[in-house]
Amino acid sequence: MIKQILVGSHISIAGGLEKAFERGASIGCTAMQIFTKSNRKWIENPLTDDQIKAFKAAAKESEIKSIVVHAGYLINIASSTPRTAQESTKALLDEVRRCEELGLEYIIFHPGSHTGQGEEKGIEQVAKNLDYVLARSKGTVAILLETMAGQGTSIGHTFEQIKKMRSLCEHKSKIGYCLDTCHVFAAGYDIGTEEGYEKTIKDFDDLLGLEHLHAIHVNDSVKGCGDKRDRHAPLGDGKIPLKIFDLLMNDKRLKSIPKILETPSDDEMKLWAKEITLLKNMVKANESH
Repeated sequence: MIKQILVGSHISIAGGLEKAFERGASIGCTAMQIFTKSNRKWIENPLTDDQIKAFKAAAKESEIKSIVVHAGYLINIASSTPRTAQESTKALLDEVRRCEELGLEYIIFHPGSHTGQGEEKGIEQVAKNLDYVLARSKGTVAILLETMAGQGTSIGHTFEQIKKMRSLCEHKSKIGYCLDTCHVFAAGYDIGTEEGYEKTIKDFDDLLGLEHLHAIHVNDSVKGCGDKRDRHAPLGDGKIPLKIFDLLMNDKRLKSIPKILETPSDDEMKLWAKEITLLKNMVKANESH
């Protein structure tokens, strides 16, 4: 059934968090990703009781039951600049607490950039700051480390790097992963062929464990494999063949994991609506044989 296919896109919260459910439903989302605040602010005003009630009421009525949050883009807990790292850590803690208040399980964030201090120090700093955040969070919200493309001084572009971030943390039970198809491809994992896709998923499972994978960003890539450039393309318009997304959608190992589009779209989300239908039909087409 279509409702069992967890697919959607990043949905705007303009006008109120609860508005995301109506917007998501209008383009066929069965899963969605949201911000809980402006993604360009360090700290937002606390959520009011009315905002929380409105969100939970909309969630209860909606058929969209799989919701993940993305942390703001300013956050860089790996930064070599102490003030930036401190502000980032405070901001991440604030976002985790907002998820707790809204009753949401997962928040995805970019591990960040070491900004010159080196990968090893950056990784160690990520783990230390994650522990700071998770030691102060009351609930069961899990932070998902997103696989990155390797642009500039960013870290988290190899499975080994994000494995080490988690392994250095004391609060491992609250840390999982988000796999981004554009990012892993740009980082050098050649998912452009069926063999490469299978190897990448196997490597992920062997190193990180698919049981810790709780979200997938479904994005094509403007750039080629190993270019280390984070440039998302609409499905079928980039360097990753459509057949790979067919494999992804029909991979039984990944069936229960929400698959979220972050491809370029228009204000009316027409392109996302088309891509959501495309991904759902890939599953339906294969189930009919």
